[in-house]
Amino acid sequence: MKLMAGNSNQALVKNIASYLELPITEASVRRFADEEIFVEILENVRGEDVFVVQSTSYPANDNLMEVLICIDALRRASAARITAVLPYFGYARQDRKPGPRTPISAKLVANLITVAGANRVLSVDLHAGQIQGFFDIPTDNLYAAPVMSADILARFAGRNITVVSPDVGGVVRARALAKRLDNAPLAIVDKRRERPGESEVMNIIGDVAGRFCILIDDIVDSAGTLCNAAAALLEAGAEGVVAYCTHGVLSGGAVARVEKSALTELVITDSIYSEAAAAAAKIRTLTIAPLLGEAIKRIADESSVSSLFD
Repeated sequence: MKLMAGNSNQALVKNIASYLELPITEASVRRFADEEIFVEILENVRGEDVFVVQSTSYPANDNLMEVLICIDALRRASAARITAVLPYFGYARQDRKPGPRTPISAKLVANLITVAGANRVLSVDLHAGQIQGFFDIPTDNLYAAPVMSADILARFAGRNITVVSPDVGGVVRARALAKRLDNAPLAIVDKRRERPGESEVMNIIGDVAGRFCILIDDIVDSAGTLCNAAAALLEAGAEGVVAYCTHGVLSGGAVARVEKSALTELVITDSIYSEAAAAAAKIRTLTIAPLLGEAIKRIADESSVSSLFD
């Protein structure tokens, strides 16, 4: 088994390598003067089971192109099996046609990864579960819920917890977390999104008065939805609000927005590397390296991955 790193999240790859007690495969990923990406693998990978770790986060197009070229280089170097480990799968929010004459970019990216030569894909908390069906190769979707629930139970045991979904689409995710928290009550924020990146809270479905609210989502981008939801929950009588999100995209002024918000804390995972998030007082990061490392180990050993979540 070999572990190869792209440039998007070196810290996560080092932690995965430490968990697996495995060196990172020597490779050179660099750019020419015109920004073309060039990859050279500096050790023999013939007949090896290779895992390429790369989040396709900002800059999304550069990181996507990088992982495609890494996969092609491995295929041409005669690797036996190539698994694209994408802790954060970019373009996942473009998983349907929201209007006429629009693309389904998540399917296009899935096609690119497959055609490049990947034999398998491993990701964490895909924005929509059906994206697994966009790939014509085996795809494993891991869940960060066990990592988050363990942290919540360790820090907030004894509180009157209510799990809150920031929108109707995230109810299944919120219910799964609530089940792990001894079947905690569930509430839903009913919001209206007039345009991308902007949302308005309309109603709160469920009783949150006197409760400690845990907002749960897969992606925090502009953070507008979470901050508006936190303010609405406090206005409805919640005693405090903490948000847990798997992927901290945190674009634009998101970090500053979180710092000024009613949120007590925003907890994200290290699926995306962010210096701004690391320096923020209200943002804390959980590592998913052991989760990814164990899944990689089980895939290499041909053992069950789903049993990780039993």
